[in-house]
Amino acid sequence: MNSKSDRASAGWLASPRGQGIALVLVTMLLFAGYDALSKYLAHLYPVSELLWVRYLTHAAFMLALFGPGMGWRLLATRRPLLQVTRALLLVAVTFFVMHGLRHLALADATAIVFLTPLLVTALSGPLLGEKPRLQHWLAGMAGFGGVLIIVRPGGSAFQAAALFPLAASACYSLYQILTRRIKGSEHPVTSHFITGLIGVAVTSLGWQASWTMPASYDLGLMVCLGLLTGVGHYLLIEAFQRMAPATAAPFTYTHLVWAVLLGSLVFGEAPSPGTLLGMLVIAGSGIYVARHA
Repeated sequence: MNSKSDRASAGWLASPRGQGIALVLVTMLLFAGYDALSKYLAHLYPVSELLWVRYLTHAAFMLALFGPGMGWRLLATRRPLLQVTRALLLVAVTFFVMHGLRHLALADATAIVFLTPLLVTALSGPLLGEKPRLQHWLAGMAGFGGVLIIVRPGGSAFQAAALFPLAASACYSLYQILTRRIKGSEHPVTSHFITGLIGVAVTSLGWQASWTMPASYDLGLMVCLGLLTGVGHYLLIEAFQRMAPATAAPFTYTHLVWAVLLGSLVFGEAPSPGTLLGMLVIAGSGIYVARHA
């Protein structure tokens, strides 16, 4: 019996689609771990300091992994302006997410950022010339309704800090739009490496006298921030070589599951019924859009 299930699992992982799904699932765990570490460290150190270490580790990881084989091709871009703009947007995303995590529960912040796929659908018309169908707009409105359920504006539980993940979601949507614009014309590894370099440059400008040398344990955790995102984004590149992004999208919502679990286990944040309902609405809307793209 076990041998049959083992063979079935091996057969599933032998297919490109199965491998892609497995890579996406691992990536979502890495990203959730990144968010949990960010939340912990953002209460101890300035966000600008965390971002500098995160992007320095990111760039060093990419250089060590791909530099020997690609050499100067790591920087070979035909669309430098789009690459720089795209990288700046991702820096803004990480900045807003870290600030949001200082004040919000991990699950709440993560769920609000997951408005991104729905915003991408809305923005794809004016920015990419695509025409979302009526059901896509309805799903987008439903997803935004899920965010309102979580943040409950006007209620006693409302926090202005919810604007941070909302801003992150907007920036991440534009980042994904630009990623679509350069798809096929730029090597994905080059795009990822340039993002790291721009991140180092921008966060270096924010060098402050208030920065402190972290304890060795905390420094190791800071380095893990860059490794988790560097490895995670590389795994996504590999996943999208095996499956379409629309096929992968439903599996990205496992990020929400990990956010709830880590928030509860690490920070003692039990999600409220409103948060769980809002997460289900956002996830359902996003999955519907992915299935009917």
